Amino acid sequence: MTREPGVEDATRRTRLANERTYLAWWRTGLASLAVCVGVGRLVPELIGATTWPYVIVGAGYGLLGLAFIFVAYSRTRQVERALDEGRFAPFADTLSLALVLAGLVLGALTILLVVLVD
Repeated sequence: MTREPGVEDATRRTRLANERTYLAWWRTGLASLAVCVGVGRLVPELIGATTWPYVIVGAGYGLLGLAFIFVAYSRTRQVERALDEGRFAPFADTLSLALVLAGLVLGALTILLVVLVD
């Protein structure tokens, strides 16, 4: 099988880009887990506030962090399979929307904590 010039290098670059993206998803997941601990445990103790609202919002960040780590794995596998088969693996609109909605809800809840909870 004869390959066009540069195709093999393009595939290597794409696989390396996929690996970097995998690590970026992981970093985001770990950051969300750190925010989970900060919001859910540290902030209410530091400011002497009612604990339960912070625990709920912190747990939300924890769930989002786990979702990012899961997406890291599943998306990387999806892209690798597509590369092996010579096709493109688009990012699912539903997953993108779910992550956006989770971020918007958690952002709004965090703002409410800052503004309303003593």
